[in-house]
Amino acid sequence: MTSSFVIIGAGLAGAKAAEALRDKGFDGKITIVGDERHLPYERPPLSKDYLAGNAEAESFQVHDAAWYAEKKVDLRQGVKATAIDRDRKQVALDDGASLGYDKLLLATGASPRELPDTAGIHYLRRIEDADRLKELFGTASKLVVVGGGWIGLEATAAARQAGVEVTVVEALELPLITALGRDVAPVFADLHRAHGVDLRLGVQVEHITNGGQGKRIRLGDGSVLDADAVLAGIGAKPNVELAEAAGLDVDNGVVTDASLRTSDPDIFAAGDVANAYHPFLGKHLRVEHWANALNQPAVAAAGMLGKEESYDELPYFFTDQYDLGMEYLGTIEGHDRVVFRGDVPGREFIAFWLKDNRVLAGMNVNVWDVTDPIKALIRSGKAVDPDRLADPEVPLEDLA
Repeated sequence: MTSSFVIIGAGLAGAKAAEALRDKGFDGKITIVGDERHLPYERPPLSKDYLAGNAEAESFQVHDAAWYAEKKVDLRQGVKATAIDRDRKQVALDDGASLGYDKLLLATGASPRELPDTAGIHYLRRIEDADRLKELFGTASKLVVVGGGWIGLEATAAARQAGVEVTVVEALELPLITALGRDVAPVFADLHRAHGVDLRLGVQVEHITNGGQGKRIRLGDGSVLDADAVLAGIGAKPNVELAEAAGLDVDNGVVTDASLRTSDPDIFAAGDVANAYHPFLGKHLRVEHWANALNQPAVAAAGMLGKEESYDELPYFFTDQYDLGMEYLGTIEGHDRVVFRGDVPGREFIAFWLKDNRVLAGMNVNVWDVTDPIKALIRSGKAVDPDRLADPEVPLEDLA
């Protein structure tokens, strides 16, 4: 009997899982279910090139329509999975249909966290969200961005480049302080100030009301902002509702082992929704970045085919803001110092987060082709000389 694999989630992770299954020789039935009506696409351009008007939607599709037909992948667009019956191995859909499965992959992603005053607030997760923002950038003069994380700052850069005045409201003392720490986060605060962004730091939004043709935003310090629109970028929450209702282990995402297998041996998870055990870091980790959605599906596909592999890629992400391009590898948790190599004021440098002189993470800003030696430094686990690490004349390869 032909095996049937079902993938819930028609984003990058879902499409790459189908690709990996075919590449690994699976000739059974593959069905992808997704509630968006677009072909599966990558999300980073939504807050970068696409939002800035420098890319077309087709350019970041994972595959064109012909690929799904050629590979005999049944792509169900605009359809939502509503329940998983683990005993009967059935997935119920909101169009009344149901799908039987031998193996199931959850690639349900994440959804933006919403403000309490949510009516009329913009969020950025889907193509339609980016389209609305692009239209707004052509008509608005003032935008308030709530949240100084990656999405908020990337959208801020796109808005400023479109000539929109932007105020960023961040509850913490610096944008990105959770991701980068107190030593490195000022780089991005300075970058946005240099481009005319009004940063309101250490203050929360108290209330948002309609004010004339736009929005009136009252902050916790008593100040009031008037804007044509508000964009919220206050983080995301994993879409675990299906998994939770099906009785799978859920804790800040769907809990998996290193092979991306959930508490049900026939169900796997990958991408933003997976809280996977990381064998190199020795802990569970859920990472909401493109690299996981790109690379985890191949490991999940192997597990679905009965071939044990483990996912141990270091966390990786990148950003483009104004003239700053950056790549980041590793995790800063537990670091006790930061070492800089290069020109920090000129925004052309590498930052290293260390613990006991061992490199935990590295971030290259406008310095390229260094991710491999940074990765080698992290994976080596060896203590390094901080002075040599800071010296651009010492090749990174010599330190690993």
